[in-house]
Amino acid sequence: MAKNRLRLGVNIDHVATVRNARGGALPDPVRAARLAIAAGADGITAHLREDRRHIRDADMARLAAELTKPLNFEMAATDEMVGLAERLKPHAACLVPEKREERTTEGGLDVVGQEAALRPQIARLKAAGCRVSLFIEADEAPIAMAAKLGAPVVELHTGSWCHALADGEQRKAAAEFERLATGAAYAASLGIEVHAGHGLDFDSARTLAAIEPFVEFNIGHFLIGEAIFVGLEQAIATMRRAMDEGRGLA
Repeated sequence: MAKNRLRLGVNIDHVATVRNARGGALPDPVRAARLAIAAGADGITAHLREDRRHIRDADMARLAAELTKPLNFEMAATDEMVGLAERLKPHAACLVPEKREERTTEGGLDVVGQEAALRPQIARLKAAGCRVSLFIEADEAPIAMAAKLGAPVVELHTGSWCHALADGEQRKAAAEFERLATGAAYAASLGIEVHAGHGLDFDSARTLAAIEPFVEFNIGHFLIGEAIFVGLEQAIATMRRAMDEGRGLA
């Protein structure tokens, strides 16, 4: 049976981080999104945070209006963000945990503990035509709850595995990789489409691509950082090649 090509979603949040460090309009995250698509990205991800530390409302409006590929709106499950998604109608809405004091997302959404709060927000997003994704840990309980809540997609948090790899903690990395593989298989068995993201680089993306249930990786910080040295198009082309190699397509 032919192997499926992984989709690559490029997160352009940190182009906006650089812009906001000085103020003004440059560098333009929407221009980065267009370049990413030209370089082979299958979609664009942007996270509008409560404190607008990087992506801003005007960025989301332009992305929704101008992109030629799917827009994945990462967002907290709040009335404000759901209301914005209802108006902008992005292709996908990925619900993520959010704490103002964190530098970046620190783990998966507590879908088990927040079932009652999440259910109406998911219903609103679905009614607006958004494909709902839940950013969760690769454990049985949150995956089962995602199915119960009717989410068609989960994005498994790869941060713990990537951090263990970076720190040389081989035993922990092996355990985290197995957790991701098991979680992906379980989600797929429930009819859920499985994505992955957080902390992935060329090597870890190549390795994770071997797990067949994954159909999409969302990668941002590493690609924007690599683009400083080689340019965004080259960084994306190299990531695309690494994913294809890992999937056995190159």
